[in-house]
Amino acid sequence: MSAPLRVRWLGAVPYSEALALQESLFANGTEQHLLLLTHPHVFTYGPNADLARNLKCDPQEVGADLLAVNRGGDITYHGPGQLVAYPILNLGGKANLANGPADSVAHVCKVEQVVIDTLAELGLPNAGRLDGFPGVWLDVDTPNPRKICAIGVRVSRGRSMHGLALNVNTDLAYMRDHIIPCGIGDRAVTSLHEEGIEVDMQKVVDTLVAVASRTWSDGLLERQDVAWKHRTEDLAPFSRGMGPGTRALHRLGAAGVSESVAISERKPEWLRPKVVHGEEVMSLKRTIGDLGLVTVCEEAGCPNLSECWSQGTATLMVLGERCTRACGFCLVDTRKPELPAVDEPQRVAEAAMRMNLAHVVLTMVARDDLADDGMEHMARCVEAIRAVRPETRVETLISDCRGSSSLEVLIAVRPDVLNHNIETVPRLQRAVRPSAGYARSLSVLARSKKAGLVTKSGIIVGMGETDDEVCGVLADLAGVGVDIVTIGQYLRPTSNHLPVHRWVEPSVFDAYAELGRELGIAHVESSPLTRSSYHAREAAEAAEPVAVSIGGRR
Repeated sequence: MSAPLRVRWLGAVPYSEALALQESLFANGTEQHLLLLTHPHVFTYGPNADLARNLKCDPQEVGADLLAVNRGGDITYHGPGQLVAYPILNLGGKANLANGPADSVAHVCKVEQVVIDTLAELGLPNAGRLDGFPGVWLDVDTPNPRKICAIGVRVSRGRSMHGLALNVNTDLAYMRDHIIPCGIGDRAVTSLHEEGIEVDMQKVVDTLVAVASRTWSDGLLERQDVAWKHRTEDLAPFSRGMGPGTRALHRLGAAGVSESVAISERKPEWLRPKVVHGEEVMSLKRTIGDLGLVTVCEEAGCPNLSECWSQGTATLMVLGERCTRACGFCLVDTRKPELPAVDEPQRVAEAAMRMNLAHVVLTMVARDDLADDGMEHMARCVEAIRAVRPETRVETLISDCRGSSSLEVLIAVRPDVLNHNIETVPRLQRAVRPSAGYARSLSVLARSKKAGLVTKSGIIVGMGETDDEVCGVLADLAGVGVDIVTIGQYLRPTSNHLPVHRWVEPSVFDAYAELGRELGIAHVESSPLTRSSYHAREAAEAAEPVAVSIGGRR
């Protein structure tokens, strides 16, 4: 029986983020993946590229990035209007043993055939191969062959990455005027649009997915798409002031979520925590107040506060109380943020010492207003805690850093756990957290794992997702090597926030946890009242030996 092909339409994704994601799926995963997306303008080139000959412009002057990649081929272009597909596959057969040049050639031929068959179904039966030139061409037996799809792959240890770039309605000037694509200067390039085939990207994706699943998984596939109207500009630094309101509800409706639990409906019994604030907890609250700190435990009304604090775990929120984003599920203040307090790292360290914390979670509001996304401040907090209490395990729960290199500042101080929540399934990302992205979050987790850190993420359920979609997200998190996952029920903070779509039964949470473990996630904390920091110390202790054994931090 073939394994399912896990297909993800990811929308517009910067090349570096997609590369981090596919490298992680390639290195950590064992399943079959097909990533489908478009890129902003970028030129990429393999190790053997001749840039002096084949790059004819200053990339910055034409609004494009220039990136080296580990794949075959010379320089090529990716940009809007071009469908990029990355099949990350176990090739099977001899490829698992030999991994020689023949394996790569065989895989390239299959990728080419997927494109040829796709184009035939879209109305271009004249696609084929041109001897000596990889890729897919039109009218190969005429004096005027035209390249419509570039192909470059990497095969190692029986597994593949990189893939194809099919021109749908691409601006061909980037290939005709600015580079010699793939080093082939005497052959034309074309697109579906230029050949008179007017078809939207979704139709091309649907057709290619059908052909690819027949080719690589006997038609068995598990597919999830981000919103088809998702644009790169939606991942803007600021959504402050947008609010969840009408726009978010419209986006939920566009994603197929129309029904919800009435706000007056009484919560099920399993969602009614028994909170007891004993003297120990009240003493800790006074310490937090004395030091002028904020805990997300209190700020978000966490139902597990008393349990966690009494067990030596607390979550401190740094970088202020005001967030530059307005996610539809979150209660945090979205007014204009103030500058970070210079003395906050020392106050955080003092709190860890006074509270005798065995495990401290440092969480943060999104600080898209800061050039380094707040990562230098977060790193200083980690170092300050270690200076006064080195035995305390430090977990950092962070934003996506806008996908920037600022993440490396935090990675450099090597927090004991790096946590970034993916929050929801691909289909609901744009409604739930409009200034974030599914691929971007996976790429942050992938970069953490590549650095050898114990890596953690979380999902909120009950906002309109299906159980099958949650299972697919767990497979993606396992695929990039995430060690710890938390799954909890969404509880609507106010009537101005996204509605609850369903109450998820405790038995379903148990099933999520079991599946996560089967997929190879070291620790899954899954229950109606689970929050990102719930049982954080126990989860880290359970996951750390596993992470270290496969190349972790120590």
